Amino acid sequence: MENGFFSVPKAVNEPVLTYLKNSPERKEVLETYKELYHSKVTIPLYIGSEKIITKKQANIAPPHDHQHTLGSYSLASESHVRDAIAAALSTRKAWENTSFEHRAAVFLKAADLIAGPYRARINAATMLAQSKNIFQAEIDAACEFADFLRFNVTFASDIYTQQPIQGSGVVNRLEYRPLEGFVYAVTPFNFTAIAGNLCAAPALMGNVVVWKPSDYQMFSAKIIMDIFEEAGVPTGVINLVSGDPKMISDIALAHPNFAGLHFTGSTEIFKHLWQQIGNNLSTYQNYPRIVGETGGKDFIFAHQSAAIPTLITAITRGGFEYQGQKCSAASRIYLPASIADEVIAGVIKNIKSFSIGTPEDMNNFITAVIHEKSFDKLVHFIEQAKLDEDVEVLVGGTYDKSKGYFVHPTLLKTNNPHYTTMETELFGPVVTVYVYDDKDWESTLGLVNTTSVYGLTGAVIAQDRMFIEAAANRLRHAAGNFYINDKPSGAVVGQQPFGGSRASGTNDKAGSALNLLRWVSPRLIKETLVPATDYRYPYMD
Repeated sequence: MENGFFSVPKAVNEPVLTYLKNSPERKEVLETYKELYHSKVTIPLYIGSEKIITKKQANIAPPHDHQHTLGSYSLASESHVRDAIAAALSTRKAWENTSFEHRAAVFLKAADLIAGPYRARINAATMLAQSKNIFQAEIDAACEFADFLRFNVTFASDIYTQQPIQGSGVVNRLEYRPLEGFVYAVTPFNFTAIAGNLCAAPALMGNVVVWKPSDYQMFSAKIIMDIFEEAGVPTGVINLVSGDPKMISDIALAHPNFAGLHFTGSTEIFKHLWQQIGNNLSTYQNYPRIVGETGGKDFIFAHQSAAIPTLITAITRGGFEYQGQKCSAASRIYLPASIADEVIAGVIKNIKSFSIGTPEDMNNFITAVIHEKSFDKLVHFIEQAKLDEDVEVLVGGTYDKSKGYFVHPTLLKTNNPHYTTMETELFGPVVTVYVYDDKDWESTLGLVNTTSVYGLTGAVIAQDRMFIEAAANRLRHAAGNFYINDKPSGAVVGQQPFGGSRASGTNDKAGSALNLLRWVSPRLIKETLVPATDYRYPYMD
């Protein structure tokens, strides 16, 4: 901006619509759902200014109706990946030199498109191809995605204003340069907002991006690209390649101009990519930035002073919303013996009340898990629990994949705090309860802290303030997002910056300025107003 300082709009969280019966938003999203269901989409690769439909394609099907085909997406070859990198790098200088107010404007426009004319479309796509009920789609694809874009602009503006102090006779300034190269974004199936943010956040800071979405999020990924195009993101800034993840990653991570990885997915894949980057260090022009949010084995720990309705609701929502397919989903529960029976009975009552089926029926709280591999994995653990002596199936334990990948929400109870479902991330609607003696709460907190390799989210439910403080201190490193008297999921951009450590990632806190700082490389510029003309210092006279 010439001859003026650019001031960004104040970011506020996008209001969550209710979708009550007969509401206009409910009518619109259902009509859009039907339209998309009965259409056939062919999703291209987005490489520079080209949209390439390849001969090799893969089909897209709703997890809750897996015999129905929504369309197909293109499968990239090695040459396509190299072309995408080249397209990004050819755009880099122009985008890097685009002033912040213009970079901000396109993403602010994208946010308004998401919240407005694209709201029903991106929600319906997320419902269809990721099997989210309308509430889960709304808080993700519409609200969180718009929030990411708007708050990122605010955070970026705040970063740019952070400048060094001035000295006598000099002017000092910090320039927050984008990284020198391209950012490789790898995104998961479960959150449309995460997919959009992982490529948009680096791009806002002036970087160019090669994006590999999950195969199971391609339907909404296409709509994200439609939104970015309409918002005015220049071609080549964000390039989408889909297909074999190993092949795409191998090419991206071997390139000398690879500058950063923005990743959300499994812990094992992240470890492998990190090791791959380490092995290639001598190849790179710079040390790449590595930002990752991975798995979780998230807990709820209840004290004997817990309000029982609060605890029952936290377990029910935290464990079973979106079929437990959130990295923040509660999957291991620690209950004191004095209230355990009442709490378990309440959770069982809730589970038995769940309606299960297609997200088009808005009475359904539970829909399908994402694909057959996930279904089969969950069935394995459920069937093993039916055989093992140290665990019992309290409710659920049934499943059916004839039409969709439906796993009935399942509650297990174990007398072994190290039983496999207390330690292994399942990523599905299976929750395990362990009951401890009330007097053993301190040692049980030790179990919570050491049982899992992860450190993503966790919650304590209690009214006893002394206990809450003790638990918060004892569990300081057990969760990057720690909740008191609430479920351990549902972080809101700008309010609860999200991320964990240990095996859960680098804890760079999506939804905050901390994440954006990873996508810049500051340059300090010192200008001396009246330069010295003699090398001698006064003490030498």
